[in-house]
Amino acid sequence: MRILFLAHAFNSLTQRLFVELREAGHEVSVEFDINDAVALEAVELFSPDLILAPFLKRAIPSEIWRKHVCLVIHPGIRGDRGPSALDWAILNEEEHWGVTVLQADAEMDAGDIWASCDFEMPQTSKASVYHNEVTEAAVKAVLLAVDRFEDGNHSPKPLDYTDPDVRGQLRPRMQQADRVIEWESDDTETVLRKIRCADGFPGVADCFYGRDVLLFDARPETNLQGEPGSMIARSGDAVCRATVDGAVWIGHMRDKASGHPFKLPAALVLGGAIEDLPEITADANTGYRDIWYEEEGEVGYLHFPFYNGAMSTGQCRRLREAYIEAREPQTKVLVLMGGPDYWSNGMHLNLIEASESAADESWRNINAIDDLALEIINTDSHITISALRGNAGAGGVFLARAADKVWARKGVVLNPHYKDMGNLYGSEYWTYLLPRYAGNDNAERISQARLPMGTSEAKILGLVDDVFGDHPTEFIKELKNRATALANSRELPALLEVKNQQRLDDEKRKTLQQYRQQELDRMRLNFYGFDPSYHVARYNFVYKVPKSRTPVTIAAHRRKAKNSS
Repeated sequence: MRILFLAHAFNSLTQRLFVELREAGHEVSVEFDINDAVALEAVELFSPDLILAPFLKRAIPSEIWRKHVCLVIHPGIRGDRGPSALDWAILNEEEHWGVTVLQADAEMDAGDIWASCDFEMPQTSKASVYHNEVTEAAVKAVLLAVDRFEDGNHSPKPLDYTDPDVRGQLRPRMQQADRVIEWESDDTETVLRKIRCADGFPGVADCFYGRDVLLFDARPETNLQGEPGSMIARSGDAVCRATVDGAVWIGHMRDKASGHPFKLPAALVLGGAIEDLPEITADANTGYRDIWYEEEGEVGYLHFPFYNGAMSTGQCRRLREAYIEAREPQTKVLVLMGGPDYWSNGMHLNLIEASESAADESWRNINAIDDLALEIINTDSHITISALRGNAGAGGVFLARAADKVWARKGVVLNPHYKDMGNLYGSEYWTYLLPRYAGNDNAERISQARLPMGTSEAKILGLVDDVFGDHPTEFIKELKNRATALANSRELPALLEVKNQQRLDDEKRKTLQQYRQQELDRMRLNFYGFDPSYHVARYNFVYKVPKSRTPVTIAAHRRKAKNSS
């Protein structure tokens, strides 16, 4: 079928559904919901059999839904209505939640139900729930709804609040007053819920040192205590504030009145106001940990759940140091875990935008990532594994490929390209790694594409070596079993010998320094050259400037219209 996506943006859920439906054999095209006229034009150009709205911030025009079946993906259980579904679910401590696929009509979220899928609600942030549980449930529900529509014999069920299985209700848009933090009376769990239900948008409004800020990225602290509401410590980029029964770490803030009114590390936002706070070094029991190492038998696991997958210059340098230390124990296999939501998305664009010189900080950032990639590639003592539990993009994809093996969870989406960020050339030794693992033809295909890639395609092309685990917990269990088996394998010494000999042979043909220099020569032009495309694209990304048009790479209907004109 021809399926048209109407979406506010090409976000993680939209990308995942795009990949899944294309792999199922459907012709999929995307149109950003800029205005009614643009949406109507897209429908006319594509003549879709079905319209899907995976991520919309306004109602579908009546001129469209009255003529075409339009299915809305709502992140709520049957009967739930309103724009703050996940916010209320997290704040109210719902144990079970779900996704509903319903037909658009005159009332928001009140149309006939085509499919639904429920899940157990984890105690985590809204963004994490959306990336994981909501996305997986949406895939199941959408695929079922599409099959039912294609079959032509299914009659969707009208929303009926007398049905005991319909537990949802119409809820208003959540306001800041609904999640205001009372530091003098709220316990830690309450504070966490209030921040988590607003992470990553819009954040929780609060006041720190007389500054009105929005809070994100909250983590519990059980060992430190202080007067409720007082600031008691800092750890790296995070600050710690006391509750009535403990404390909460705040990793990121947004000060809309500042010169940089976007999300940044909390310590950077607060600046000199926190210089007298005690500095807590992150360890196993306290502090804001964004890097840590564990061992299980002869396998080491290096975790780095950086917020939104962005890797700053400082984080890359600390991760490189941690990686070097992780190689020292007499383990045999070293697993790079990344984070549960994102493995890595490459450079930290927000911090680059906030720096005194975006070009200089971009240069420092890419070199710091390259230094880390170099250590991984040159590791001769261990078999290295990149374990992709979450999505990866741009430099994060190629950093993962620097390991000997890349194992990915089913459903992970990769964006192995830089071009949408102002035609960045990219580095992380991709000009060596892609031909090495994917072959020259596939390397060209991967580097030139601007489409998200599922794990099935990634495995075929050589970006990923193996795919398993329908659920994150299943993936972790299987990952550990496989890593342990590899560490205990009699073939491991031979694998190491072959790996190291391959690296020596490759170095004789062309040195890693030559690859790096050639990549960075092109990147220098992106950062310092006359073409401002990268700086414009980064600014638009950081400031969330709405798209004025849909890229033809994902808008097949516009690409065809352009080619035929």
